[in-house]
Amino acid sequence: MELILDGVSITHHDIPILTDVMLTLRTGELVVLVGPNGAGKTTLLRAALGLVRLDRGRITLDGEDATRLAPRARASRLAWLPQTGSVSEPMTAADHVAAARYRFGESARRAEAGAFRALTRVDAGSLAERALGSLSGGERQRVAIAAVLAQEAPLLLLDEPANHLDPHQQRETFRLIAALARMGHGVLCVTHDVGALAGLAKEDSTRVVGLRSGRLAFDVPLGDATLAARLSDLFGLRLAFAERDGERALVTWWPVAEPAERPCG
Repeated sequence: MELILDGVSITHHDIPILTDVMLTLRTGELVVLVGPNGAGKTTLLRAALGLVRLDRGRITLDGEDATRLAPRARASRLAWLPQTGSVSEPMTAADHVAAARYRFGESARRAEAGAFRALTRVDAGSLAERALGSLSGGERQRVAIAAVLAQEAPLLLLDEPANHLDPHQQRETFRLIAALARMGHGVLCVTHDVGALAGLAKEDSTRVVGLRSGRLAFDVPLGDATLAARLSDLFGLRLAFAERDGERALVTWWPVAEPAERPCG
């Protein structure tokens, strides 16, 4: 399965949001999309889902125009984790995940079985009968990812999957995302947490894509020697990869503020 954004441009009230964006995602790949606030990252995901009208360009799924696909046909190929997903109805984790299998039109028994398989894949099987409101932030995020997996779509679009999680939960979430790509999914993951990049696998199948003001700044493998410099330029910070005890970290140098002048007298 292959998703291709070919020269995609989008404007809103005559303001450019995306300009001539070229991007591909294939099964077995992990593509991490980074960029400052307002760069157009979420709009890019929404465009791939057919939720935003294109001004120019084309988006295809295995050669078919993605904007012309029926909702169920699109759901069989693309699954989406929105940035601010929330559920207000009182329901269990299993019920929430089962509802994500709407495209199958199957019996409740089959939906429940599919939901439990998805929860098990993210090590959340023990949460199946728990009410969503009783779960921690990290547990809810695993359930949300399970709902994405329950669609059984080959391509996954994840918008800030580690948002509002503590550092340990963030690390575990990104490890899970990397594992999903190794399982054969194509994963396009939007994140502000560039520090998480250091903990991902360095295989050629993992790419980092930078977006600035709606334009593609770079698209390089995770192991590219220029990545730290590219990220530094993208965010206006001094960033570098460092290693200790066999593990990698992305280090930020903060500028030292000039001491304030003492008032006279």
